[in-house]
Amino acid sequence: MRTVVLTMKASVIEMFLAVPQINCDVKAGKIINPEFIVKCPAGCQDPKYHVYGTDVYASYSSVCGAAVHSGVLDNSGGKILVRKVAGQSGYKGSYSNGVQSLSLPRWRESFIVLESKPKKGVTYPSALTYSSSKSPAAQAGETTKAYQRPPIPGTTAQPVTLMQLLAVTVAEATPTTLPRPSPSAASTTSRPRPQPMDHRSQEMGEMDLLKPGSVLLDEGFVPKEELSTQSSEPVSLGDPNCKVDLSFLIDGSASIGKRRFRIQKQFLADVAQALDVGPAGPLMGVVQYGDNPATHFNLKTHMNSQDLKTAIEKIPQRGGLSNVGRAISFVTKNFFSKANGNRSGAPNVVVVMVDGWPTDKVEEASRLARESGINIFFITIEGAVENEKQYVVEPNFANKAVCRTNGFYSLHVQSWFGLHKTLQPLVKRVCDTDRLACSKTCLNSADIGFVIDGSSSVGTGNFRTVLQFVTNISKEFEISDTDTRIGAVQYTYEQRLEFGFDKYSSKPDILNAIKRVGYWSGGTSTGAAINFALEQLFMKSKPNKRKLMILITDGRSYDDVRIPAMAAHLKGVITYAIGIAWAAQEELEVIATHPARDHSFFVDEFDNLYQYVSRVIQNICTEFNSQPRN
Repeated sequence: MRTVVLTMKASVIEMFLAVPQINCDVKAGKIINPEFIVKCPAGCQDPKYHVYGTDVYASYSSVCGAAVHSGVLDNSGGKILVRKVAGQSGYKGSYSNGVQSLSLPRWRESFIVLESKPKKGVTYPSALTYSSSKSPAAQAGETTKAYQRPPIPGTTAQPVTLMQLLAVTVAEATPTTLPRPSPSAASTTSRPRPQPMDHRSQEMGEMDLLKPGSVLLDEGFVPKEELSTQSSEPVSLGDPNCKVDLSFLIDGSASIGKRRFRIQKQFLADVAQALDVGPAGPLMGVVQYGDNPATHFNLKTHMNSQDLKTAIEKIPQRGGLSNVGRAISFVTKNFFSKANGNRSGAPNVVVVMVDGWPTDKVEEASRLARESGINIFFITIEGAVENEKQYVVEPNFANKAVCRTNGFYSLHVQSWFGLHKTLQPLVKRVCDTDRLACSKTCLNSADIGFVIDGSSSVGTGNFRTVLQFVTNISKEFEISDTDTRIGAVQYTYEQRLEFGFDKYSSKPDILNAIKRVGYWSGGTSTGAAINFALEQLFMKSKPNKRKLMILITDGRSYDDVRIPAMAAHLKGVITYAIGIAWAAQEELEVIATHPARDHSFFVDEFDNLYQYVSRVIQNICTEFNSQPRN
């Protein structure tokens, strides 16, 4: 009987024990308590409540969002036990219980979520301690505790109020300023511009000090969450809508002078800030040229805008001539490598800044860069006046260098004092990956459809040889959903879609799919096969892709090929026709895109097909690179 009474008493105590209630947006890092029980409301499955990690969560995560992700709660809410644990070197995102958690490189503190079963002998707080003077939970009616200064021996600790902190902070928050060149066309004297040194001053202006929820610090008042050397927000992962690998080629020649060199560096710092640099967005490196180029830092040296700005400020001027062509060649050969942080899925962009004009030629170096898939932008400042044009090594050098001569890739300013006006146009263009024409090379910008003759005259062994030819061509291309895509049709009297452009998005998957194609056997209706490929393959081609059809046959077609071939040409499908043994050459020339000599090939034996792999690739690339640049 006594045991029953004690059990009932414990249940009653637990029933009436106050459990703090929090909102969905409350992050674990804002709560100081190392272990606590809270009640979450309904609706925390919403993706706006960000969660970082799986099972073990970064303290920057929504507490209740993590509870739903972990499966301890469902979207109707309820009580949970939260326990703080050590920070992790990385957090992996995953989709679970209707919540998509995100990845995070590292964070100083973590937590886990458990069912709300109190430990014996452990007293859980009925009110939570927050790291800001007014918590989100306080808005929901919860009473929070005031922070207290660490006690000085011989004194009694007193609570610190928000107004006391405001008085101290506003009186003492005069940021250190850093002079910045801010020239105007009417004056050549520089004017200092306040530039806060402390990252906290950048995030919080003087007016922001009065906003509810601001965390204000003075000496001896350091919330637990701020003891880490990291900032109170995660380092930005970068703007995912601007994922480019960017190299700035800056002018360090003697003719630019020290003052204009400082203006150039300030422009770079402003670009770095505007881009929102990070591993999931744009990455940026800097190469300075004079007599010879030198890399100051590559793509992986600095992974956020603030570190970049600090590094840019320290760049010294090299002096010498203005050898831009040599610098472009250097970047093409050395900068965009995996070792330097280059990412295969990100367009390569070079922004070349030129004071006046180069002292060497840029056209050939730029052509090689463009053929490597590098998008070249030129910013030219203070070009040659009439009596100086006799000294210009290569007239109209910017238009000879850039990817398109329509003004998109080149910006000109009459004076260094107007350089800041190009900031927003440049950032917008660099991030417009759909218009970065030079990142589209002959190997990464096509939808290639193979139309393969599987008729009885081919035979099983020769059909394997044809598939090896298809494999060898496919190997040469950069294959992904955003690069080149491969599809295949086999035909006899009938047609069969082996796989479409959207079926496989990696090179290993494509090569395996080609191996698995089975020999069909039957008649030869090439005209019907072309129509089928247009409808089943190329109707699903992406608008920004070049459409290439590579047709391989060993005999004369039983049906007419002229009308289907014309339909392919009218739809912009570039057709290569490859005939073997008994194929009719006049038929191949009808099928092939004009001029037929570049698009039709005849091979006397199946075993000699391999000899034409390099020739087909070369012709595809030659045609691509001959496209007009305007």
